[in-house]
Amino acid sequence: MLELLAICFIGLLGGVAVGVQAPMGGVMGQRIGGAAASVIIHAGGLIASLALLFARKGEQISEWRTIPWYMLASGVFGLILYLTITQTLPKLGATSAVLLIIVGQLLAGMVIDHFGLFDLPIRSIDLSRLLAAVLLITGAYLMVR
Repeated sequence: MLELLAICFIGLLGGVAVGVQAPMGGVMGQRIGGAAASVIIHAGGLIASLALLFARKGEQISEWRTIPWYMLASGVFGLILYLTITQTLPKLGATSAVLLIIVGQLLAGMVIDHFGLFDLPIRSIDLSRLLAAVLLITGAYLMVR
């Protein structure tokens, strides 16, 4: 049980990071342009990732050639994320912009789980998950309107 709580806490920290980073990136994008902001954000992420990689003694970086090609293109989704933030944040505010990102992530996650994409275990969409999705979409509508 304690391990589950620790994992949930780590997940919440990730959510806080998205909640803080999204408005920062959105404001930066409004000031210097979405593509320029994305370059700066990804450069900062690259520096931090390299530091972590060196601290972890390289992990298994030499195995990168064994990763399917489509996973190597996942950085494109980061660009899409930052460009959407620069468009939604000034019009909707931080709460609604981040909420829509989270709802999109959860819906994508449900589809990924349902079909077991990317070699993940299958977790079928059942009635309770479908109801949760409807509640999420309803909540997003109420927040954005």
